[in-house]
Amino acid sequence: MSEKKRGFLGRLFGGKDKPDEQPDIAAETPSAPEESDERKDEDTADVTASVEMDVEPVAAMATPSEPFGIGAEPQLITDMPPTQVYAGPEEILSTDLGDEPEDTTETPDVTEPEPVQMPAPVPEPALEEPKQSWFQRLKKGLSRSSASLTEGITSIFTKRKLDASMLEELEDILIQADLGVDTAMAITERLSDGRYNKEISPEEVREILAEEVEKVLEPVARPLDLDTGRKPHVVLMVGVNGTGKTTTIGKLSRKLRAEGKTVMLAAGDTFRAAAVEQLKIWGERTGAEVIARDTGADAAGLAFDAMKEAQEKQVDVLLIDTAGRLQNKAELMDELEKVIRVIKKHDPEAPHTVLLTLDATTGQNALNQVEIFGKVSGVTGLVMTKLDGTARGGILVAIAAKHGLPVHFIGVGEGVEDLEPFSARDFASAIAGLA
Repeated sequence: MSEKKRGFLGRLFGGKDKPDEQPDIAAETPSAPEESDERKDEDTADVTASVEMDVEPVAAMATPSEPFGIGAEPQLITDMPPTQVYAGPEEILSTDLGDEPEDTTETPDVTEPEPVQMPAPVPEPALEEPKQSWFQRLKKGLSRSSASLTEGITSIFTKRKLDASMLEELEDILIQADLGVDTAMAITERLSDGRYNKEISPEEVREILAEEVEKVLEPVARPLDLDTGRKPHVVLMVGVNGTGKTTTIGKLSRKLRAEGKTVMLAAGDTFRAAAVEQLKIWGERTGAEVIARDTGADAAGLAFDAMKEAQEKQVDVLLIDTAGRLQNKAELMDELEKVIRVIKKHDPEAPHTVLLTLDATTGQNALNQVEIFGKVSGVTGLVMTKLDGTARGGILVAIAAKHGLPVHFIGVGEGVEDLEPFSARDFASAIAGLA
């Protein structure tokens, strides 16, 4: 078949005709009568116009290097782009006739900017808690005691007129708080004076409570005076186990050193290794010399050595620790008497101060301790500790009313600043829950 007569199908399926040559339809139909050249040209033009849009996309899918004609085995086209799928003449025609040409403009690569690393936020400096005054610490320490009294008073004196039953209830509450019978009766008598059958507010009751407590405590609120002209001024610490003798010695040493006094510490609690080590630590902190011996050494012998060195070095204050002992153990109390006798061999007037530390949580038992230690060692003053650990802090009022011993210091915590000189008014206001 000549190049001219291969016709439309030949060119359609791989013929090498030039793109601008027109297909010859007549060559593919031999049975048709020959027509004039003019008619052939018209037919050729019509067919070309009708299929022109078919040729280009189909030809684009054929492999140019592998032409095939009629009768040839069709080849599977595998190298066409994945988006160019032949869907048939109808879809191709509708696409070519009505759709806009596909935008083949390449999108320029846009490099995404690297994320800007924001600096980590600088945390605001933590605000330091304002330093509390001694009264604020005291009020906080006595909160359990004051809460117990306040709740009891409020439950009684709320929209009721004062009568005998109310006074009895109040008296019971005051005694349960360990204020003592005498103090409780004084408060109820003060309330009953001119107020029978009248309403009285809980606030007014608490004010009267504070006033009566202050009356009892004012005579015993005395500062510790160590400026007696004696060198050394000997302070002996006594008390039962766990009342805080060793800690109190350390805190007193710190206060005395802050006043410019020279201080020596004697680790007389030779039964507890921890007490000796604790006192050595306090000595390092405060710059005080510590006299210590091995655990189990004779306490009286240590006191003798401490007195000798303190006199030779002319220190201002000698603080002597002792082992904790129960007031009902005769042999232990005898040992305490021996320590005092040895001290007096160096100075007949020593010890010049005997401080008894009392644990407020022991309640009524503290009254017995004051009585027994007073007889054995001649207690001259009291230090009340652990008032923050009990709801019965009123025991200090009962002790003051019964024994009248000076109260030099009270403690409401473990911190160095939680041991302060005793103030009757501050204590009375704090235990009554007043501002």
